[in-house]
Amino acid sequence: MAPPVRCCVPGERLCSLEEGAAGSGTYTRHGYVCASLAGCLLKTSEDGALPVVSVVRDAESQLLPDVGAVVTCKVCSINSRFAKVHILYIGSTPLKSTFRGTIRREDIRATEKDKVEVYKSFRPGDIVLAKVISLGDMQSNYLLSTAENELGVVVAHSEAGAQMVPISWCEMQCPRTHSKELRKVARVQPEFLQT
Repeated sequence: MAPPVRCCVPGERLCSLEEGAAGSGTYTRHGYVCASLAGCLLKTSEDGALPVVSVVRDAESQLLPDVGAVVTCKVCSINSRFAKVHILYIGSTPLKSTFRGTIRREDIRATEKDKVEVYKSFRPGDIVLAKVISLGDMQSNYLLSTAENELGVVVAHSEAGAQMVPISWCEMQCPRTHSKELRKVARVQPEFLQT
């Protein structure tokens, strides 16, 4: 008979450092090994050494976008009313499969919503930070918004193929040709920058 599987949640004490060493999915705090994610406890030991305590997740579990979550997405297509996107990350966690999202014209900016033009805000291929405002259902997409200064285009490529540099909240410039293109540029916060 197989031993019962012990499940744990983030922050749960698993054992003391005298009983085991921290492995993947764990951290040490005040002399204890604690779980850093929800999953099942796994202890492995080699040649009489302290067992390595790890927490493993079910391979089938999938993180889902939730209302209020900041997501990273790629623009697939645009028209005069909305931009269609594929959601790639929730926060800094990559998704196993992409989800479809829609950024409506009225959700692009917080001010002057009636003057917004989608093609002056996004282009296919742009990488965008957006916030989930509605979950939708099986037939529809997640509704997203970029109506905050911190949300909008973070990576865009010019027609020449070079990665553009933001020069204002509504323009990006190609470093190769120095041509300017209109975008809804995100003021990227330090927690979203890779070091």
